Amino acid sequence: MEFITDAFKYIWELLTHPDRVVADFVAANGKWVYAFLFAIIFVETGLVIMPFLPGDSLLFLVGAFSSQGIFNLWFSLILLFIAAVTGDTLNYMIGKKIGPVVFERNYKFIKKEHLLKAQAFYEKHGAKAIILARFVPIVRTFAPFIAGVASMNYSRFISYNIIGGVIWVFGITLLGYFLGEIPYIKSNFEKVVLLIVFVSILPIIFEFFKSKFSKKEK
Repeated sequence: MEFITDAFKYIWELLTHPDRVVADFVAANGKWVYAFLFAIIFVETGLVIMPFLPGDSLLFLVGAFSSQGIFNLWFSLILLFIAAVTGDTLNYMIGKKIGPVVFERNYKFIKKEHLLKAQAFYEKHGAKAIILARFVPIVRTFAPFIAGVASMNYSRFISYNIIGGVIWVFGITLLGYFLGEIPYIKSNFEKVVLLIVFVSILPIIFEFFKSKFSKKEK
């Protein structure tokens, strides 16, 4: 029980203060931090039971730390791109194999409402959802799973997966790289990361209130 409590505390710290967690990990484990970063992006995109892990804020953080010489920029970009693409691919395969069963039953660690939202997102945007979902937390984790459930053609899926991975990983990481040199951001980095987390969940907040108000109108 203590292990589970400590795990949740660590995840919460990672969500709210990723800069502190990553800096501590670098100090304690050196180059193994790359495996740590790979694992977070891979799990966040590859397992439907872990949609709450940081994605956008972590990529921004990697870019900012790269600008300070803590990480190798190009190695990080390629590594995290591979993590994002292979994570989505795993999620697609899982969805193709067991997806329909998940919709029929209730599972403790997979919220059906998240599945239904991702399904609606996929139906609205079609194959482009694989690219667009990269920038929407939670939906990002469930979109490839839904594509697998819908038996989307794999060659079509992988092409959108690669395009989305490039735009998401390179875009946000390079944004962190160039903005990380700004003195104000350097001195207020924790606040900036929290702002990124808040901005990234704005679509979810918007959809929540939208659904609440639509229910009241009915």
